[in-house]
Amino acid sequence: MANTLTLTSLTELIYAARDKVAREAVGFIPSVLVNSSTEGVSLGGTVVSHVTAQPTLNTSYTPAMTIPAADDLTISSATMTIGQVANVRVPMTGENAKQLENTAGYEKVMNDVWGNSFRKIVNAIELHIATIAYKGSSRATGTAGTTPFASNLNPINNLRQILQDNGAPVDSGELRFVAGTAAGTALRNLTQLQKVNEAGGSDLLRRGTLLDLSGFQVRESAQVVTTTAGTGASYQTNSSGLVTDTTAIPVDTGSGTVLAGDVITFASGAGSGRNYVVGTALSGGTLSINAPGLRGAIPDNNAVTVGSAYTANLGFVRSAIELTLRPPAQPYGGDAAVDRMTLSDDVSGLVFEVAQYKGYGMGMFDITVFYQAKVWKPEFVATLMG
Repeated sequence: MANTLTLTSLTELIYAARDKVAREAVGFIPSVLVNSSTEGVSLGGTVVSHVTAQPTLNTSYTPAMTIPAADDLTISSATMTIGQVANVRVPMTGENAKQLENTAGYEKVMNDVWGNSFRKIVNAIELHIATIAYKGSSRATGTAGTTPFASNLNPINNLRQILQDNGAPVDSGELRFVAGTAAGTALRNLTQLQKVNEAGGSDLLRRGTLLDLSGFQVRESAQVVTTTAGTGASYQTNSSGLVTDTTAIPVDTGSGTVLAGDVITFASGAGSGRNYVVGTALSGGTLSINAPGLRGAIPDNNAVTVGSAYTANLGFVRSAIELTLRPPAQPYGGDAAVDRMTLSDDVSGLVFEVAQYKGYGMGMFDITVFYQAKVWKPEFVATLMG
């Protein structure tokens, strides 16, 4: 008989290698205001916030025996409708569980399953925030198609100026800057941040950690959006009443589309020389730019230029953008789930509810979350184009 050691019966035991779950950079979720709870909500439910209009500034004073009437002031509301769903369902039969138990190990594999599930859900939520945020930005700086920070830190200071000019609380400790990986790499390549004596520490040099810059907490995201620009051309303003703070811009004579998130500029006027972000796409001859609107008057028949596609790196005040996250509401008495538990994602910090359902010879784990992001304060959001 040949001296052969047959390992057929031990094949299952050899399978000890464990999959390493990949995770993309998540920068928006930890940077925005997260409204999270285990209390279930309905899809299509609304969150309401108040909006206070600018008061009247009086420029005269006349003494009299009767007090003057108070000025009108409007306090309105803005709503956020919870309209996004992310769901992962993981089946499990008895045979599956036994095979995993005898090979890689049930717990090891399930940990990776949860990791991959969280990855899918978190990436969807991160992209949603990035999309809502760039379309809700006030103005932009930088050059479309050119990665910022090629030689210096000026771009982030220009970004800060937009927020400061808009009245944002730049010294509140709430400033956040979320960059795409290309901009993050450009930052790491700056020699002044690599030199310990100039950077004030070795965190970036040794560990690649992006430190705070100009009051911004700096993070990276793999979901920073590269926009698709509208095709609008040859549009001109169609009103002589476009003054400071105007957001509705009537246009005519042009052709093509102007989309939400497009960056537009004006040829002349006190409000020109700035990159305005379109909040509502061109429809019926009018487009809307986000608050605070024009920074000066724009004359009639003024050429409107639609900018090129860009990568939307974003700077903002944390409380200006909110993410609402909830599990679905359950009927009284519960549904068919036999168990519910909460699991925390250590990459994003989000907590998800996992439900276990039992069937005939098999079971299923379900993660379902309703979510929605909203820019409540466009004045406190600005774009650094790349």
